Amino acid sequence: MGNVEVWRRFDAMEARLTAATSERMLELGEVRQRQRVLDVATGRGEPAIRAAKRVGPHGSVLGIDVDASMLAMAQARAQAEGVTNLELRVADAASPGGAVPTAAFDVALLRWGLMFMPSPVAALTTIRGALRGDGVLVLAVWAEPERVPYLSLPRRVLSQFCDVSPFERGVPGTFCYADPDRLRADVEAAGLHVVHVEDRETAVVEVEAEDELVAWVMAFGGVGAAVRGLSANDRRAFEAALVRAVRDQGTDGALSLGGVTRILVAAPSRGGRGSG
Repeated sequence: MGNVEVWRRFDAMEARLTAATSERMLELGEVRQRQRVLDVATGRGEPAIRAAKRVGPHGSVLGIDVDASMLAMAQARAQAEGVTNLELRVADAASPGGAVPTAAFDVALLRWGLMFMPSPVAALTTIRGALRGDGVLVLAVWAEPERVPYLSLPRRVLSQFCDVSPFERGVPGTFCYADPDRLRADVEAAGLHVVHVEDRETAVVEVEAEDELVAWVMAFGGVGAAVRGLSANDRRAFEAALVRAVRDQGTDGALSLGGVTRILVAAPSRGGRGSG
């Protein structure tokens, strides 16, 4: 199954589970009617589509991403939901040359994308330049590995069957910004100042069937290649141990995994909404 097919299989589930986090980002950004919103690393349309609904027909949203196949999924969802004020564009915020217009947006959003960028400060600098003087950036990253079981739990189970390397922090990847001080430093280096930070629990997978949990973990749990390298017996044992470990979390029947996401609000260092 290709990457796009895997995303399509689980897209509706993840959108439902992460909706509260997307909505919280919009609340913190005070997204409202008639505004212009920039969504960086839009992917499959979160939170861009929700933002487009909030700003209404007299507002607009520009969503950018480096992956055209993900944007195609976002476009299909927007059309299905009757969203017409969303423009989607293949662009890299970290690249010079006018990826987005300057001083044009009231709010910028960046959900779970900054961690994977090879040049995050450059991307943040572009975003800062795209904001109007009283604009605001709302971004989300994942917290420390031990508080993000959707990735740490499968690896802990896998360590019973093979050697598992520790998570790398401070390099492009899920836990690049697990250290909140590093996140703050890079935000400030881009000419923004932090006005608010909060942590919140977010589920990303919730299924009833054990094979669906295994399929999701193999696709998104960061262990797929290692598990495929196990013997057939060890792979079956890993899958059984994984299901037991998830059930032991006490999710009342459903097999669920997620983690703590950190939401940060920042404003341009001059003319921002406050100080932190």
